[in-house]
Amino acid sequence: MNHGRVESASLSIGKVARRAGIGVETIRFYEREGLLAAPARRDSGYRLYHERVIFRIRFIKRAKELGFSLKEIKELLQLRRNSSSTCEDIREKAEAKIVDRIFLFAGRPRGDHTMQRKLTSTGSRKGI
Repeated sequence: MNHGRVESASLSIGKVARRAGIGVETIRFYEREGLLAAPARRDSGYRLYHERVIFRIRFIKRAKELGFSLKEIKELLQLRRNSSSTCEDIREKAEAKIVDRIFLFAGRPRGDHTMQRKLTSTGSRKGI
């Protein structure tokens, strides 16, 4: 019952969980929600992951810390997979969410775009 290329995937779900700093059930949940691709499996059914899944999980964790919902994170990840999407597309979506969070924390109405204009005209193009 081999569903993928087992020879290049060598990390167990437990190792991935420990290295990414999350629980095994969280990994399974992310798979069910489509945030992580289904891993290769051994004939015994055990999941085998590539090293790169750890970086993806860390991305998800950081995005959650910034206030992104899982739905929004999934959209960002899909933009990344879409060959017609650019880094600018992803940055714009992320910046819009961050600006919303700033407004929320500052207690300003979201329709007040003064801060957004300042951010986009000064920092975002300089790699902030």
